[in-house]
Amino acid sequence: MVEEWLDAGPETDVEEDCPVAVVVDGREVALFRVGQEVFATDNLCTHGNARLCDGYQEGREIECPLHQGRFDVSTGKALCAPLTMDVAVYPVRLIDGRIHISVAS
Repeated sequence: MVEEWLDAGPETDVEEDCPVAVVVDGREVALFRVGQEVFATDNLCTHGNARLCDGYQEGREIECPLHQGRFDVSTGKALCAPLTMDVAVYPVRLIDGRIHISVAS
């Protein structure tokens, strides 16, 4: 399968530890900056359907604002209870100051 890269906005829109939500190809995605890297996940928590962009980010971890479960934004791995399912992650590349992600299913 050939990856299709879609523009998710300017890199400057995503600040360290301040996640944002964008809609790409009809799907709401959360973007997270960690240093010079940007990561993308589904924006809904797999446990309580809360928006991850509204959670507390510290480094590579995002805490769900509803029940305080934490995910690793680089892998999507659920890190603690009450989470039992990982969150989907999407490949990201930065080109000329723009964020591009692949949301192919």
